[in-house]
Amino acid sequence: MANKSSALCPQCQKEVELDSHKICPYCNFYFPLTPSERLSLIADEDSFVEMAVGMRSVNPIALAGYEDKLKENQKKSSLSDAVSIGKCRIEGQDVVVGIMSFSFMGGSMGSVVGEKITQAIIEGCLNGEPVILFTASGGARMQEGIFSLMQMAKTASAAALLEETRTPLFIVLTNPTTGGVTASFAMLGDVILAEPGAVIGFAGPRVIEGTIREKLPEGFQRSEFQLERGFVDMIVTRGKLRSTLSYLIKTHTRRIPNE
Repeated sequence: MANKSSALCPQCQKEVELDSHKICPYCNFYFPLTPSERLSLIADEDSFVEMAVGMRSVNPIALAGYEDKLKENQKKSSLSDAVSIGKCRIEGQDVVVGIMSFSFMGGSMGSVVGEKITQAIIEGCLNGEPVILFTASGGARMQEGIFSLMQMAKTASAAALLEETRTPLFIVLTNPTTGGVTASFAMLGDVILAEPGAVIGFAGPRVIEGTIREKLPEGFQRSEFQLERGFVDMIVTRGKLRSTLSYLIKTHTRRIPNE
């Protein structure tokens, strides 16, 4: 039997019991998942092997208080940084996965996040294994200055290697995916999936409204809005994600004919 927990839904304000999918039964709000919770929904049991375990962020521009903030977020989230990468199997098929977590400094992309994403992509290229990246981010980690912005070019360049080696890249956009992550690797997948109701965009609605001085349409930047306009290929519920990813892996992986 799946473990259940109680929580207050931030959308409908009702007390709800959550199963492993963590979806509000009243309003369909998708609660955030930890990397381990996501893996439990998609990966074959005990198949995940984490990569780059010892990698930690430093303070490249000597910003006051940044090191304390890192320690605080590591303790609060039980994560070393905002992304976890590794290898696993999905219905017996080998894949490389990267799972971002908004609970670590808003999923911001600093040097370590960019390096881990790049390493996951290169691992996929070297072994011809599909790469699956789950995004959840407020954008670049400005505490690292220009070093954080460099990760946009770095991850996008790495994604280009997948195209050259004909290795599939599948993106799963979760709530929220914004800023420099959206402006780099998150929109470069061969197939881009999204969870229902996820906020997907670059700048926030208030910033955009203040710039263009117009009221934005209802549901602006939600995954349903992006699907209608072609920025997302498919919206997939958590209950169907494992089977959907398995199908994509089977249909997009090159088969080497027997000699």
